[in-house]
This record gives sequence, structure tokens and C-alpha cells, in this order.
Amino acid sequence: MLRLVSHPLHLPHGSSADHVDPVVVTPESAGWMYAGLRIVELAPGGSRSLHTGADEVLVLPLAGSATVECAGERFELAGRDDVFSGPSDFAYVPPGTGVVISSRPGGRFALPSARATASLPPAYGPAESVPVELRGAGASSRRLNNFCAPAAFPADRLVSVECITPAGNWSSWPPHKHDEAGPGEAILEEIYYFETSAATSARPRRMGEGFAMLRLYTADGGIDLCEQVRHGDVVVIPRGYHGPTVTAPGYDLYHLNVLAGPAPERTLAFCDDPAHHWVRESWEGQAVDPRLLT
Repeated sequence: MLRLVSHPLHLPHGSSADHVDPVVVTPESAGWMYAGLRIVELAPGGSRSLHTGADEVLVLPLAGSATVECAGERFELAGRDDVFSGPSDFAYVPPGTGVVISSRPGGRFALPSARATASLPPAYGPAESVPVELRGAGASSRRLNNFCAPAAFPADRLVSVECITPAGNWSSWPPHKHDEAGPGEAILEEIYYFETSAATSARPRRMGEGFAMLRLYTADGGIDLCEQVRHGDVVVIPRGYHGPTVTAPGYDLYHLNVLAGPAPERTLAFCDDPAHHWVRESWEGQAVDPRLLT
């Protein structure tokens, strides 16, 4: 684990404050107030019992299928082979609720969370209802699965989306931040969770071989980071401009974003670094990377 004062928390794969799960980030461990993430890995036929406490929680299959039981409800999640296989269905579990996650084939499951002020009923999110967005153009092309964006699925504070960046491409570009409240920007704590996969069709997909680079900095120089991230790594972003996240040629990149903040309404509002905002204009007339169209 790497932790620097006023800097992000970087949890390499397998590092955790909890010896049961490979990744556990809470508001307390991150040093903030709202956003959290747990990654649960289940062997075939395995199960986990958890209590949401003060948090609202999603159960999102990264690989495999699961049954989610909570508050008298039972949700059968079909899941997916892996994060590069398209959007997954998922379940919402309210605060103050016991939940059991079980998986006949086994699998890996992300539990994005946010410290909540209201309790919504348990709910199921079907994969076919997940809005898919193509963003950027050329080498800045990426695909977002906006499964728990504000307009896509109800929650109290939690916002969570997935991003697929094809091999060699740049994501989170131009750099942006969301650490001040004002016109067009809201305060949002953010967690990035990464997975990688070989991208070439000439060999079977093998998870975890690749790597990417993540840039994070502040205008005052208090944070100036360029960090290598690999499969299963987590970066906690307390403030500052983040971007780009650029993946090595030959390896596709997945990242899960978990966001939450104090704004009275859920939002993804952000502010570009003024020095690089012009890049958006350069996308006009450029084609979206065709690898994202298949």
C-alpha cells in the first residue's frame, strides 16, 4: 500500500484493510466522507454475508453470476464472463440491510458504496437497460457503461460507471476535476478500480497481463502523480485533475468509477483543466475507434 499525505491511496492488487476480500476501501480508510468499494471473490458454490451499515451498496458482477438475497428480496444476476464482455445486470441494496451473495459457478463481484442519508428499496438493474456511451474520438475513444449514472438508475448519493479503453488509447482526457462546488462542477470523491486484458484476437483473452498509467495533479502542485496501475489495482482520488489514463498497446483497460459527494442531487459535474479543454474541439471530424463499434 502506498499512502502519501494529501495524496491518493494506491492499493495494489491483493492489498486490503480486510484479509477476507482483495480490496476494501471505506470512507474511513480513504480519509473522506462518502465513497467506498469492496471486491468480493467467491469460489464455486461460495457465499458471503455482509451488512451494509450506513452505506447504500451495489452488487455488480465483474466475472461470473450470483444470487443476491436481501430484505426479503432475491435477485438472480446473470452476470458476464468478464468486464470486457459488455454491461452486466446488478442489484441495489439499501443501508441498514443484511445481504447474502452466493455464486454457483464462482466469480468476482464489485460492491460500490456510498454513505447514504436516505433508504431506497432493494432493486434489480437489468443489463439491457444500461446506457452505453461512446466518448471521445480517435486515440481518445472509450466506451462507458453508465449503469448507475444519475439519469440511469436511482440511488441516494452513489454514482458508478464503467469505462472500457481499447489498447493504446487514452481515457479521462482531457484532464478534469470535481473538487469544488460551483457552476458546472460539484464536489465528488472518486475511486478507480482497474482490470486489464490482452486485446489481440490472435490469442485467448488472458486477464491481468497488461498495465496502464494514471496521471493525477493539482494546479498548486500539492499532488503530482504518474502511477502505474495493473489488474486489480485501486486508486483513490481525493482532489485534483485526473487524466489521462492511458493503456499499453496490446492490452485493453477496464476501470470502474465510484463517486459520491455532498451535493443535494446526484451528479457527474466536472471541470476540465483549462490548458487542455481545447482537445475536445479536435475530436470533431475524427472517427470513433472502430474497436468500440463491434
